[in-house]
Amino acid sequence: MRFEFYTDALENVPKLSVDGTVDNSIHFSHWEGNSTPTEVKADTSTEIALNLVASPNRATLTQGIELVTNNHFDTDGALSCWTVLTGERALAYRDLLISAAEAGDFSEYSSDDGVRVSIAIQGSDQASPNNDDGSPLARLLAGKEVDDDARAYDLVLPKLEHLLTHINEYEPLWREGWDSIVAAIESFEKGKSKVVEHSDISVVTLAPELFDGTGFSPTRHSAPYTAISKFCKGSLFLIAIPSGSGWFYRIDYPYYSWAETVVRPHVPRRDLTAALQLLNSKETNSDGRWQTDNREMTSAVKFLDSARMLAASHLQPDAVVEVLQNSASLAAVS
Repeated sequence: MRFEFYTDALENVPKLSVDGTVDNSIHFSHWEGNSTPTEVKADTSTEIALNLVASPNRATLTQGIELVTNNHFDTDGALSCWTVLTGERALAYRDLLISAAEAGDFSEYSSDDGVRVSIAIQGSDQASPNNDDGSPLARLLAGKEVDDDARAYDLVLPKLEHLLTHINEYEPLWREGWDSIVAAIESFEKGKSKVVEHSDISVVTLAPELFDGTGFSPTRHSAPYTAISKFCKGSLFLIAIPSGSGWFYRIDYPYYSWAETVVRPHVPRRDLTAALQLLNSKETNSDGRWQTDNREMTSAVKFLDSARMLAASHLQPDAVVEVLQNSASLAAVS
């Protein structure tokens, strides 16, 4: 088996599309639109890869193709490709591999080391095409920032087994991100940040102290996705962050819901058009508008200014959730 990052030069070459979904290939992926064989399907591409290498039908499933490719770099992509390349030996790390993939793609906290491995590989606690932080592990190995996905694979794949077995040696890569996740989880456990479930809507109120103790800055901070994922049960998350001039809001779907899953339930997208109209009719801050925003894979709505940055709404969380609950626009559309 060999890996080559996907380019147009591979379009008509027989290949295994692992995690990403590219044309003219055999898919082992959880991305929407995949044609992964039913017998190996799972919620993460890494678990699909593990099912593949454990299968007595592996040769039939791969049709003898030796070329493994992917079209993006993140934790699940790197680990699933590494698993297919490594074969049965990867099965010794099954639990850790799946935990790290869930942390990377779904912002889920399945194990301490899984979260740490994912942070070391992809940096952020949410995988997204918009995440341009770069891989801490690739940066360490290159001695400089690496903003090229193909180069990240070249650097990271040979070191993944060492990362899996010596995670504490890589503490400088994961410590800051880990501490942020732990602080966010503790904030919920201590009741400083809160989740209130309203039917299928989870209303999240985040403590300002989570954001460097100085309050939330839309240009510097992101939501604590892993903590939110751990404590929310709904199929829609209303995330409210208090500020001196109002509330920063984002409405998200559960963070696994962008993928095709087997165990985790399907979360349909909703037509929020009427809800947005009503929210904007009630809003008194003319410097922003409630808008559809899908620049992240599971984001649905944000209150944004003219530059499409988060702005502070004057509406209280109770008023927002009432609109979401009562609007007929919450009917599922997919």
